[in-house]
Order: sequence, then C-alpha cells, then structure tokens
Amino acid sequence: MNIVVLSRGSKLYSTRRLVEAGRARGHSISVVDHVKCDLVIARKDPHVVYNGEPLSHVDAIIPRIGASVTFYGTSVVRQFESMKVFSTVESQALVRSRDKLRSLQILSRAGVDMPRTVFTNYSKDVAGAVDRIGGAPCIIKLLEGTQGLGVVLAESRKAAIAVIEAFNSLKARVIVQEFIKEARGEDIRAFVVGGVIVGAMKRVGKEGEFRSNLHRGGRAELIELSEEEQRMAIHAAKALGLHVAGVDMLQSDRGPLIIEVNASPGLEGIEQATGKDIAGEIIAFVERSA
Repeated sequence: MNIVVLSRGSKLYSTRRLVEAGRARGHSISVVDHVKCDLVIARKDPHVVYNGEPLSHVDAIIPRIGASVTFYGTSVVRQFESMKVFSTVESQALVRSRDKLRSLQILSRAGVDMPRTVFTNYSKDVAGAVDRIGGAPCIIKLLEGTQGLGVVLAESRKAAIAVIEAFNSLKARVIVQEFIKEARGEDIRAFVVGGVIVGAMKRVGKEGEFRSNLHRGGRAELIELSEEEQRMAIHAAKALGLHVAGVDMLQSDRGPLIIEVNASPGLEGIEQATGKDIAGEIIAFVERSA
C-alpha cells in the first residue's frame, strides 16, 4: 500500500515510528507536511499538490495534525476524503475533538461521565459559575490550550473569580471544571485503535504539579484498566467518531471521568510505558480498513 503520514516533521518520534512500522510491514510510506500542500478543488479531478507535484495513487493517510494548524490540516484531510482516500482520522471527527466545548457536549449527550463543567459567554456572574461546579478548588481551562498550557488550578473561591475575570477581560474563552481531589494529580491515557484498546498508561505529575502531562515533566507508568475504564474509553472515542484516539480520564470516587479525547495522541510515552508496538497497531488498522 501507498501510505502518507501528514506531519510537520519526519524526525518527530510518532512520525518516525509510523514510517518504521509501515515499511517493516512492506508498505510504501512517506511523510508530507500538510501546511505546504496546495488543494485543487474540482468536480472531476480534486487533488493535492505537494512540492509542485500532485499526490496520486495514495491508498491511505495517517493525519498527525497539530492544534495550531487544525483549520488547514483539516482542509487537507477533507481533500483526501474527496479523493476517496482512507484516513485514520476523519476530518469531521478531528474538528469535533479539537473543540473542547463541543467535544464535552457530544460526550455528555452520549452518556459519558466527566467532571462537572460550566461555560459562559463572559458572564458577570463569575461567582455563580464557580459555585455551579461545586466551588473551589476548581480547574480553569482555556478552550484553545494544549499539552497542559492554559490550565489553572484555583485553590480558593476568591482566586477562581480573579482568574476567570482576568481571562474574561482578555476575551479569552474558558471553561470551569470541578477539581477531582482524589485523582491526586494523576490521570490515565487509554490508546484506542479501531475500537480496541491497544495500550494504557497512568501519567503522574511531578511533585507539586497538578497537571500530569508528560510535556509538563510528568512520568508514565504501566496500568491495567478496569472493565469500566475500558468501556468508557472505547465509548468516548466512538462518540467522537475517532478511529485512533488517546482518551484521557481521571479515577474518581464515582468512577472514571473523561477529561479529553485526543485525535493525534503521541506515541512515545505510550510505547515506552507499555513496551508495545502501537505504531504497528495503527498500520495494521490501515491494512484492515483501506
């Protein structure tokens, strides 16, 4: 098969591993920087141009679209879809997952449990928003934040009000979420491929840090998911229409709570924690589906 990985850099760990796994299984696999693609939109011959040449005879694409280029990256994925090329991440699913508010609303409608969340349109009743998620301490998140950036833990009601008012004054949209104390700065990432969990890890924040993101200095540990956690992760990925997803959840006294579903989850942490060939699982999914 001729497989294209849409990625900004061939030396990135996840991209490199996908190329290695694809070639190991006998496929022709190349890396294309999606932001450098030109899209020719036509009724009879829609195509993608890269480095001055049309990309033809592509059997499947594996999008690795960063949050900062979601708009154009999604357009490129959509163009390949119009060319009848299989994608491990469909364009609409990518758009849904990147919109934090929209994804939470979809998950809620699908019956997925999550921390209580409030979103307002720069309301002046900031104290009311804090009270409606159970008061302080609480989590305040920028809707556009990634990798733990733009996430604030407000220890007191007064601090929460001050932070939200500051964001409101900057016209920065935020959501306010219940703080799950019993999670102790830890979360779980379940890696879902084709409706099956192929690996899972617990991410532990560094000392004094409430965020467990590996980019923020956290560490990863192998974990065996409970049946409820497995069911919840698979259900969340399916609700958002994602074939490949990193489902992040917290362990709480009332069961697993979904906090985010990532459409371009990194492979480095999960492969190192589990010792599994996750890249190979993605290539195998492409083989079954394309």
